[in-house]
Amino acid sequence: MAGEKFERHRQPWTQDEIQKLHTLAKKGMGLKAIAKALTRTEESTKARAKEDGLNIAKLR
Repeated sequence: MAGEKFERHRQPWTQDEIQKLHTLAKKGMGLKAIAKALTRTEESTKARAKEDGLNIAKLR
């Protein structure tokens, strides 16, 4: 099997997760770190951030 299997496939975002996403994005954390902290995929995290109008730091 390629990659990890996510048990939380297509779960709706909770208010706590959204709050945490906003906090971490404001702190300037990268997408990978935020996704890991929220136990979500990078794609899901990126999509939610875009939906909320957040800018996630591009780590170089």
